[in-house]
Amino acid sequence: MTTPQQQSIEPETVSKTRLFQRISIFNIPVIWFALITIIALAAMYTGNLPAGMIGSLLIMMVLGELFGWIGDNTPILRSFLGGGAIVAIFGAAFFVYADIMPQETITSITEFMKSGGFLNFYIAALITGSILGMNSNTLKKAGAKFALPLLAAVIVSMILAGIVGLIIGFGFKDAILVIAMPIMGGGMGAGAVPMSQVYSEILGNDPSYYISILVPALALGNVLAIILAGILNMIGNKFPKLSGNGQLMEGFHVENKKVTYNVSIMGVGMVAALVFYVLGQILGNFIPLHPYALMIILVAIFKLAGWLPEIVENGANQWYQFVAKNWTLALLIGIGIAYTDLNAVIDALTIEYILLVASVVVGAALGAAMLGKLVGFHPIESAITAGLCMANMGGTGDVAVLSASKRMELMPFAQISSRLGGALILLIAGIIVPLL
Repeated sequence: MTTPQQQSIEPETVSKTRLFQRISIFNIPVIWFALITIIALAAMYTGNLPAGMIGSLLIMMVLGELFGWIGDNTPILRSFLGGGAIVAIFGAAFFVYADIMPQETITSITEFMKSGGFLNFYIAALITGSILGMNSNTLKKAGAKFALPLLAAVIVSMILAGIVGLIIGFGFKDAILVIAMPIMGGGMGAGAVPMSQVYSEILGNDPSYYISILVPALALGNVLAIILAGILNMIGNKFPKLSGNGQLMEGFHVENKKVTYNVSIMGVGMVAALVFYVLGQILGNFIPLHPYALMIILVAIFKLAGWLPEIVENGANQWYQFVAKNWTLALLIGIGIAYTDLNAVIDALTIEYILLVASVVVGAALGAAMLGKLVGFHPIESAITAGLCMANMGGTGDVAVLSASKRMELMPFAQISSRLGGALILLIAGIIVPLL
């Protein structure tokens, strides 16, 4: 027989238990994920973590998904600071900064990211799959109509950042290279990470030097893009002639191709990504462009010309989706450990730095709005999609910007900015960095 006190406690306990059971991290029930985390950390701190890929990838995935879950479920971090991506990078960097992580693990992960080639492996999948995965008609229409405001956003943001950099003493070229270009590059995976590699190979410093400068620019740019999106929504409400109320242009729609995932086809996509990466490396020996830029050009040519079988295009898209879904947060942990100097990041956050980042975001919106109007787009929607969705942190930034502007129906165009925009910036970087 239960007492009234027991009867009042038991339903509450059962409710909490059911709620706890519904929580999952990385699609794993939280209790099991906690057990996996304990095993991984115990191996790391007792010196039993295998060296090389196995131990490194385990720690990167476990910490990545844990930090990502924390960031994506913390309101302010989720809404304004990039969510799990930022927590993964800076959480891992703090582990190194505070000597929380054993040196053997730091060394193993650093080698896996750099000499082990995991970073290039990820980027190859990203570039190949994001371009081949787009609908050809959408790509052609976007190239004809959307490329102009996209390019205007990049140019105006660079010019404005350069002018502000010149005024405050940061330098015209430095403002463009280390502030404007990474912000406009489509987030961490498509922007700052490959860009740091490009800069390192061309300019000679270690990628960690550039990452430490680029990461705070991305985070701050994401915040300002979200804030400006809300302001643009208010401007659109006050001046209806500037707004399409969520419609970019009359009669212009994006058709998304439905994807059915197949494990065998993913293998084809992985081979395609590796082959295009190797082709970029080979051509880089003869053409004075960075291999990433050459790879982007090659993939785009093959896509627009229709030279690849459907199974290769589908496979590349599916492989890209798999890599992005399962290894992005792991990659960000590796970036935090191997490439992010927390001391340098802290030193970079100054008033002048904030002004530079603001000039990039405002310039992107202005450039996209002005040229968008010329090609028949509504200025507000053009500023948001071709401008702010270039200046945010990729996918999570797109959601936050469109949510703040109350225009979630523009997501297909935001994705065009994230995919084509990131590739465009890498292409521009490979061309102009040697010149500057």
